[in-house]
Amino acid sequence: MKELQHLNKYFYKYRFRLLLGIAITIIARIFSLFTPRFIRESINVVDDYRKGIITDIAIVKSELLTNILWIIGAALIAGIFTFLMRQTIINVSRYIEFDLKNEVYKQYQRLSLNFYKKNRTGDLMNRITEDVSAVRMYSGPAIMYTINTITLFVIALIYMFQQAPKLTLYTILPLPILSIAIYKLSKEIHKRSTIVQEYLSKLSTFTQESFSGVSVIKAYGIESQINSDFNDLSSGSRQKQLDLVKVRAFFFPMMILLIGASNLLVIYIGGRQYMSGEIALGTLTEFIIYVNMLTWPVATIGWVTSLVQQAEASQKRINEFLKVQPEIQNNSKKSSNVVGDIAFNSVHFTYDDTNIKAIDGISFKINYGETLAIIGKTGSGKSTILDLIGRLYDADEGSITISDKPIESLNLLDLRESIGYVPQDAFLFSDTIKNNIKFGKENATDNEVILAAKNAAVHGNIKKFAKGYDTILGERGITLSGGQKQRVSIARAIIKKPHILLFDDCLSAVDTETEEKILKNLAKVSSGKTTIIVSHRVSSAKNANSIIVLDSGKIIQEGAHEDLINTEGYYKELYLKQLSESSDNPL
Repeated sequence: MKELQHLNKYFYKYRFRLLLGIAITIIARIFSLFTPRFIRESINVVDDYRKGIITDIAIVKSELLTNILWIIGAALIAGIFTFLMRQTIINVSRYIEFDLKNEVYKQYQRLSLNFYKKNRTGDLMNRITEDVSAVRMYSGPAIMYTINTITLFVIALIYMFQQAPKLTLYTILPLPILSIAIYKLSKEIHKRSTIVQEYLSKLSTFTQESFSGVSVIKAYGIESQINSDFNDLSSGSRQKQLDLVKVRAFFFPMMILLIGASNLLVIYIGGRQYMSGEIALGTLTEFIIYVNMLTWPVATIGWVTSLVQQAEASQKRINEFLKVQPEIQNNSKKSSNVVGDIAFNSVHFTYDDTNIKAIDGISFKINYGETLAIIGKTGSGKSTILDLIGRLYDADEGSITISDKPIESLNLLDLRESIGYVPQDAFLFSDTIKNNIKFGKENATDNEVILAAKNAAVHGNIKKFAKGYDTILGERGITLSGGQKQRVSIARAIIKKPHILLFDDCLSAVDTETEEKILKNLAKVSSGKTTIIVSHRVSSAKNANSIIVLDSGKIIQEGAHEDLINTEGYYKELYLKQLSESSDNPL
């Protein structure tokens, strides 16, 4: 249970509720154990009357009535305390589940972008759902039934030893066999539980990717192949589940066998003692009731053991991610004023997951308030520059400075708060268009939302929807076209009014007329802000203060638009090519 020690801080946090639950559990069990004693006394009274020891039937009736009332009262009290027991201990497990999910989610938020490249979404989701749920069963039901079982055993055995020590020893004789069996089976359950959780992660990942890429699946007509792959994966998962169930299935038959053996021993040994006059008939009956009262608690030992083993396997998977340290650390707790020039000085960067060198000794400087455009072929390193400015990655060599301060020395939260970023692949949430734009500024007014939409040239499109800005978007913004998604993302960035604006080829899905309109609006919005525009189009770059052209992570050209179109090289070739493609394009 080494991995489950992670939960100790939560048990300490809710220690008073747990202690109250334990106390209530003990009280509930004590009252439930009154019943066999009163039944014993009732049977002894009847037996004494049968033997002639008691001759007055009124005494027998009075004794039976009193015992019946005590039995009803004890059962009612035990029932009330059992209800309270569940309201305390089970509720604590829900609190712990809530806290653990938040801890995992907070860790997910802290982890660097590189982490998400190496781990699949389905696996991440499974650990925060299925694995946390398995851990909850340990922190609630497993604890409750363990306390319940221990309390019953201790109190019941004390009562039993007081009444008939020899008979008690015979009654508990099968328990060592039970303990050894549980130990052996627990090890196998732990191993198979881990495999089951891993297969659940694979299933979650496969289904998540299938649903996200359903348009591609349908476009290529490969539904049957995907169904076949899913069937193979789910069949494998089913087999692993069956392997686990087969082992767990040994528990309950074994419990029933051992409890049955205890009953036979009680009847045989107790019957002989009764015939020899060593014990009363009521005591024999009381022992049979005790043995059957202990049937469920003994049976839960196997169930609880299974829960603990599953929780151990799940918590181990959770801990694997909780122990991961973010590659990007916030090195400054002090607030940073992220305003000023941005400079790259001999910067090198290689993606460790692909070993592709994206940036190879780049140096450039953007003065505060100016606009830089970056042009280059696919894979030339354009987007990587923006990722480095936002510290989604740290450079391998060289330095990046803002206002002559190393970017690593700036407060990470302040740095990202000062940036308005529009990614190449626009991501919108399944929420209203208004809330998607307000994602950049949570307390923005409706007028600010509309102004941002107008500057992004998407206001007219939004007004055509039946619900306008209150239109609920599908997952990943599927309700909108590619160009509309890009423009909503632009509105989300500019409503933030950041000091730094980063546009990553965010006009690729709009026509040249709309592009020109957006660029004119952005020229006004970006006034006094440091702006970087990544694009494949010369039209997006021509008004920038300076332009750099990348190829294989290196700067091959640098200068203003007028200078570059008069210089032989990639930029002039691209300019002439795009000019010939559309004579109406105002280049």
